[in-house]
Amino acid sequence: MNNRLLSLCLLLASLWAIAPPSHAEGTWDLDQLMQSLATTRTGHASFIEKKSIAILDKPVESSGELFYNAPDRLEKRTLKPKAESMVLDKDKLIVEQRGKKHVLSLQSYPEIAAFIDSIRGTLAGDRTALERNYKLSMVGTQQDWNLNLLPLENKMKKVLTSIDISGSDNTLKTIAIKQADGDSSVMMITTLPTPLSAP
Repeated sequence: MNNRLLSLCLLLASLWAIAPPSHAEGTWDLDQLMQSLATTRTGHASFIEKKSIAILDKPVESSGELFYNAPDRLEKRTLKPKAESMVLDKDKLIVEQRGKKHVLSLQSYPEIAAFIDSIRGTLAGDRTALERNYKLSMVGTQQDWNLNLLPLENKMKKVLTSIDISGSDNTLKTIAIKQADGDSSVMMITTLPTPLSAP
């Protein structure tokens, strides 16, 4: 359950990762960040993810690609160390591993419903929706910023400690997730041109 939840959190958090560069002028603040991220309609990025799990001596590393189509479809294709895919399509999560496909209804995971709604609120530029579920803080400049999200609800606090997102303009660099059980992960993102055959 925890590994599946962490993967889903990473998948959803990755929605921030694939916005094209912005060249907006003026003061850079949380409102501007939300607005610029919300303009993304499609995206493509590569990722390297390192998961630190308490029972393992060293982090587990994986890599692959991310594809996003607004408003609510995201695919995470892991290529190494083994091929697998995760697709968030509206209210369904489709996981393919070892030649088997599993379809999960997000309604079966009420403890992360707020997380999902908040991510979608962010994509829509809805800061109010985000602040219903998280305490937000942001530091840095337009070229080098860090956004910190702390869950407000007790159910989320039992699973998630914090999310830290760093980037430049509206291009994301890293997503760091800390779980309540002590496990953590860091995803490093590199924006790529959107292929013509993107899903």
